[in-house]
Amino acid sequence: MDQWTLNRLNFQGCWQGRGAWFGRDAEDRLDLVSPVRVMDPTTYDISFSDPDTGVWDGSGLFFAPGGQARYDISRSTYNAGGGCWQFQGAGGQSSLVPNLDRRRFGHEINLFHGRSRSMLVLIWEPLGTLWRLELVGAVGFRCCRASVPEPERPAFRTAEAMLAPLRGWSGVVETFLPQPGCIGQVSTTQSSVFVPDQFMRHERTAVMQDALVFSVPEYLPEGAFQLEIGGLLGVGLFQQLSIVFDDSRRLKAWERRRFLADSKKVGP
Repeated sequence: MDQWTLNRLNFQGCWQGRGAWFGRDAEDRLDLVSPVRVMDPTTYDISFSDPDTGVWDGSGLFFAPGGQARYDISRSTYNAGGGCWQFQGAGGQSSLVPNLDRRRFGHEINLFHGRSRSMLVLIWEPLGTLWRLELVGAVGFRCCRASVPEPERPAFRTAEAMLAPLRGWSGVVETFLPQPGCIGQVSTTQSSVFVPDQFMRHERTAVMQDALVFSVPEYLPEGAFQLEIGGLLGVGLFQQLSIVFDDSRRLKAWERRRFLADSKKVGP
């Protein structure tokens, strides 16, 4: 399946949920407990008139003027900059390199399961010669057109409480390399085992709503690094997205891992 087809299969739907956005407090500390803004509801209505064209219609948006935006989308214009990525059941977009001309280094990660869409947004901004994490957004979307409601996700106090029971789960890993357009292909799967310590590699490790979890540097390092985002999406199902950067801080690859408690059921 090409990237446009995966995009259409992943995102088609009328997605609605509570958007919580977290930023700096009065002491300039990143506060991941009390949101600076809540957008409820946030709605993304994404529809396709045919396999190659569609409409993206959003409201309750954090950045858009008036909180609303509407765009035509199509296979011919998809991913012109090479920062979009899709796996079956996961998709989003990433900045390829910290760039002072753009003033933001951002990532949107969406993890799908059934008719749920768990979205995390991470944004770094320049502070002198450094890039500092300034904004974290999380939305637990559900499709308004689903015939059966998705079950509620468990709540966790800490990343350790969520991830420790997953140690040793078997799964598979797939890789996608940055490239413009639709023709890029996801790699074949390889086996993988979940190790919590490898996920919780950074000082900023936190659990968000909808059983989302992430571990990222608050300040981008000068050399190679990777961002870790995951979600406990169902009973015995954990999906992980690693965004890998090389020594020049250029995006090298997206790696998607999918772990199940019962390893006999693990597959692409």
